[in-house]
Amino acid sequence: MEEFLDIFFDTLRNSVLITGMVIVMMLMIEYINIQSQGRWFSKLRGSRSGQVVLGTVLGLIPGCMGGFAAVSLYTHRLLGFGALVAAMIASSGDEAFIMLAAIPKETLLLMLILAAVAIAAGLVINLFVKDKPDPEACEQDFEMHFCDEHHHDAEGHCSGEGDCPHASLRNMRRPSWRRIVLLLGVVAFIVALAFGLLEHEHEHEADEMAVSAAGFNILDEYWLNLLFALISLFVVWFIMTAKEHFIKEHLWDHVVRKHLLKVFCWTFGTMLLIAVGLHWFDIASWTSNNVAFMILLAVLIGIIPESGPHLLFVTLFAAGAVPFSVLLASSISQDGHAGLPLLAETKRGFLKVKLVNVAVALLAGFICHWIGF
Repeated sequence: MEEFLDIFFDTLRNSVLITGMVIVMMLMIEYINIQSQGRWFSKLRGSRSGQVVLGTVLGLIPGCMGGFAAVSLYTHRLLGFGALVAAMIASSGDEAFIMLAAIPKETLLLMLILAAVAIAAGLVINLFVKDKPDPEACEQDFEMHFCDEHHHDAEGHCSGEGDCPHASLRNMRRPSWRRIVLLLGVVAFIVALAFGLLEHEHEHEADEMAVSAAGFNILDEYWLNLLFALISLFVVWFIMTAKEHFIKEHLWDHVVRKHLLKVFCWTFGTMLLIAVGLHWFDIASWTSNNVAFMILLAVLIGIIPESGPHLLFVTLFAAGAVPFSVLLASSISQDGHAGLPLLAETKRGFLKVKLVNVAVALLAGFICHWIGF
């Protein structure tokens, strides 16, 4: 019972971290869209190749934040399917920190290969697949209402009066309960990140491979969470200064009510099921000297939307027990926690991405093995 409670509370903490990051990024995307009058995201929609490059860059960011951002953009129809696939292929989840510390040279080579494969796969998908709205994703794009538009006088100047969406601290004079709840929620999330209350707990293998210099642990994710906390201060600012229409219609009704509970429940439920299963089921016992079997096993385990199982193959590669082809196949197939919010928003999209990733991972893994790399 004590072991289950440890797993339960660890899963709860990780679920809060994932949900918080996803919602904060959704809030920022909503704000950017309104302040740019929809022009920034209109340009993004118009360049499918640019979307693939952006998705690849987001996926290469160590940890899961880049993957969360790509999922947020996809579920709001700002990134196409090819760009989402590119992001998921390029992503290595939290294990990227471990690989950078334990096998830095090989990890840089791996990232270059992942980037090339991700861009190639995304562009090929764009050639043969037309982007159609995912019926399970968000029902609408980021909306622009009449009062979101800047109203200009006869000389073309925007006075900022009336309903124009200009930021002002005067909007805090009589804050609505929605504004107060949003402020308290984001501030609490920032405090939790700053004090390390929501950090991931890596497996013991990660601790053994950690590299420290002058007391600084390279694997410690605190610096990245602190960076995200600083970025989240921007969200606090625009919640305090935004018009009430933006708070209610865009932040509360569109982001919080439609996404927060769904993302948290699916994330927590899936992670708890996986954590319990992995605790009482030893994946390492499946290992074999047969490279072809190991590639297939790595790809299948990569389907699990979780940071952790991939660590097995990082450890085996670092120890010289498996070749680079196994690590490559595992890295392409798995995407850390980034698949969890996608699973929460659209099961169809999650399955489609995983099917493509599995096919690409098998192809790349066996080609790499065939050429003896």
